[in-house]
Amino acid sequence: MLLNPEAGIAHLFEAARRRDKAEKRQLLVAALRQLLDDGHASARAILAGPRGGLACAHRLSAVMDAVVIGLHKAATAHFYPADNPSQSERIAVVAVGGYGRGTLAPGSDVDLLFLFPHKQTAWGESVVESLLYPLWDLKLKTGHSVRSIDDCVREARADMTIRTALLEARFLAGDRSLFEEMTRRFDAEVVEGTAAAFTEAKLAERETRVQRAGASRYLVEPNVKDGKGGLRDLNTLFWIAKYAYRVQDVRELVAAGLFDKDELQMFQRSEEFLWRVRCWLHFITGRAEERLSFDLQRQVAAAIGYAGRSGQAPVERFMKAYFLIAKDVGDLTAIVCAALEARQQKPRATLSRLLGSFTKRTRERSLGHRDFKLTSQRLDVVDDSAFERDPVNLLRLYEIASREDLAIHPDASRLVTQSLRLVTPGLRNDPEANRIFLEILTARRSPEIVLRRMNESGLLGRFIPDFGRVVAMMQFNMYHHYTVDEHLIRAIGVLAEIDAGALEAEHPLANEIMPSIANRRALYVALFLHDIAKGRPEDHSLAGARIARKLGPRFGLTTAQTETVAWLVEHHLDMSTVAQSRDLGDPKTIESFAATVQTLERLKLLLVLTVADIKAVGPGVWNGWKGQLLRTLYYETELVLTGGHSAVERKVRVQAKQEALRERLADWSSADREAYIARHYPAYWIKVDPEQQEKHARFLREAEQAGRTTATIVETDQFRGVTELTVLAPDHPRLLAIVTGACAAAGGNIVDAQIFTTSDGLVLDTISVSRAFDRDDDELRRAERIAAAIERALKGEIKIADLVAQRRAPPPRGQTFQVQPEVIIDNVLSARHTVLEVSGLDRPGLLYDLTTAIGKLNLNIASAHIATFGEKAVDVFYVTDLTHAKIVSTGRQLNIRKALLEVFSIEGEKAATAKSKLPARA
Repeated sequence: MLLNPEAGIAHLFEAARRRDKAEKRQLLVAALRQLLDDGHASARAILAGPRGGLACAHRLSAVMDAVVIGLHKAATAHFYPADNPSQSERIAVVAVGGYGRGTLAPGSDVDLLFLFPHKQTAWGESVVESLLYPLWDLKLKTGHSVRSIDDCVREARADMTIRTALLEARFLAGDRSLFEEMTRRFDAEVVEGTAAAFTEAKLAERETRVQRAGASRYLVEPNVKDGKGGLRDLNTLFWIAKYAYRVQDVRELVAAGLFDKDELQMFQRSEEFLWRVRCWLHFITGRAEERLSFDLQRQVAAAIGYAGRSGQAPVERFMKAYFLIAKDVGDLTAIVCAALEARQQKPRATLSRLLGSFTKRTRERSLGHRDFKLTSQRLDVVDDSAFERDPVNLLRLYEIASREDLAIHPDASRLVTQSLRLVTPGLRNDPEANRIFLEILTARRSPEIVLRRMNESGLLGRFIPDFGRVVAMMQFNMYHHYTVDEHLIRAIGVLAEIDAGALEAEHPLANEIMPSIANRRALYVALFLHDIAKGRPEDHSLAGARIARKLGPRFGLTTAQTETVAWLVEHHLDMSTVAQSRDLGDPKTIESFAATVQTLERLKLLLVLTVADIKAVGPGVWNGWKGQLLRTLYYETELVLTGGHSAVERKVRVQAKQEALRERLADWSSADREAYIARHYPAYWIKVDPEQQEKHARFLREAEQAGRTTATIVETDQFRGVTELTVLAPDHPRLLAIVTGACAAAGGNIVDAQIFTTSDGLVLDTISVSRAFDRDDDELRRAERIAAAIERALKGEIKIADLVAQRRAPPPRGQTFQVQPEVIIDNVLSARHTVLEVSGLDRPGLLYDLTTAIGKLNLNIASAHIATFGEKAVDVFYVTDLTHAKIVSTGRQLNIRKALLEVFSIEGEKAATAKSKLPARA
């Protein structure tokens, strides 16, 4: 039936001529169901072969053609034959939209136009219904419209979506002359003379779409269909080219002068790759899934046949290929836009309408080099041999664009890509070329934009081969939102933002100290290089430091500047790690970090670099809580580096805090104030700020006056992005486990815990939970529910284990990510406590399970520090035994490590068991 659907239908109806109409319909649907199943099976087999992406999409479209043509034959020859049809009893069945292009993915919609010469007749209505009902019975997602030729012309004029659908109309069955009349009038009455308007509308529509799907083409979970650099971008390019150049096939664009042969191959290669990925997504999931999520990336990579190589996993190699294709699609977009602008079918930038010829001549003179000119107010080369004459011009193009704040003409960018062979070792070591690069990198005006242009043209990776190794490199984890090269470029953008004094409210300390940094160039270079060694088998910080020592002299840095850059790259994670996973109130923490940093200048550099690094990871990763931790670490370390923080200094600070609290509690009697102050140990006075100390004092007093030993209060902190729950309860080893369990059961995500024990046997815990709502009143209601659950659990009214079990769900990424659990036991990091650092795959209830295990080991938790990096949890506990001593026994340490590792292994067994019980997916 696939090769000759009309003959197949005739044979089916001949065999069923004695059956009634209902039975014939059932036989028809069954036959078509078999046709679809066989067609999908053959398409999947084609997809598994070489260059099978487009071939699969074409096969699926051909199968659907056979179904529609067969249904039309059944309707017009068997169910509703018109023996003597009138002029109005004519119909053309037309494929439109993606189906009109002759390509379908396994889960794609089927868009049909039922075309009539005039308004629909009763016969026509019956025919349309007899086509649609079987399609619905086959569970196909069918979009349809019923229009006359006049309707098509009128609606296409008014609606760009309808116009685009008709642009790709393809005749399937019925009256071909009707279809040809429609296409003739569409070209003459809709398309003619409207290319500029269509182009502008399609590009605006594309901008809206990619913003909705994710503005960067380097998002690590891209949308294959609608994301930037995806299939829809290729479709848009061809729609515009087809509309403007009046071609029917992409190959005709070479003769039209839009693409050269290499660019045509780039288009075809991109289309083939993206169709292959999209078809596998649909087949693997059994639905129209367009988002290449972490869960699916491994499966698609395996289906296509990627293998590991050079320290990269198969999935990372696959995703690098994906992002390089997305980059190619971006290059093609720029080429089409430039060509259309040259034909004046795409409106020029608004600036060009405002600037007069005098301004243009002035700017041309100010470019400062004879090999460059302005074309349509964009920076361009004077001729195609500009880079051949002087390869340094490759860098100079971007320097002038940065200095003069000019857009680069797409023709010039295209020529850069075609001239990359000129980037030789001689150019890489040319002092002038490296001076220019450093000027671009450290420019005060938009270095991020210019660096991204250099990267997209391919120049950045060619000029700095170590950077070229991380271009389009994905890190297969949930923490990083962008590819490595995109992260590095975005980090430079954040640094420039700080350098300009922007967004001070988000990172006040970084903005405050940036003007006082003496080594600004070293900071920019270090930030640009901090992740440049990602993807190598060794520690990327150490390998990156070696690369920095090699590149520093090449860039023209002094020996001292190069060593500063290398140190920053080697230690770029230290400040974030210490701030988020160490007890900042422990003197040993600060002393150890100060010993690493050594100078105040390095401390300043490392703070600003850390802020920029975290902010560039992705939306929502930076928050006020992390900022507060970094500021605390900075100020505490600054004291040590400037000669303070001795035992005497610490005692003075405690006394100053106590005196400040006395002033705040002026309404208390002197005896009450002194009695309260005596209840707290020195660590409390160092860690807690005076405002919070006053709140604690009044909270404890109110609880005592009410006769309560168990109480809670909640408070929101919008700046830090957390909600604080303060818990008062009698001390016992499992207290933190109960609190964390209640938070987990109520959906609270704990980011930090401060634990203080009073001299009279009470515990004052402050639990910081990530905000879930923007509005304070909504957040407070949620926090109060968590606090109520904590109080009930502490009183024994509810069983925390049961609540956590109800809340616990199979980890959504558990089958996708593997994180080797690790337990580190350290007695050096703190003078008074043993430090347990536990890392592994994050999941709901993990912190509760860990604190429960620690409680069962009869350990006191003095403080807990919780950090999550995507799918990886890193939880650090400062503990002692029940006599408040460190854990020094080797046997005891082995038991602790075993018990904490079992928390992960038991959950892994549960996940494996649950997975084995799931029905096999077709």
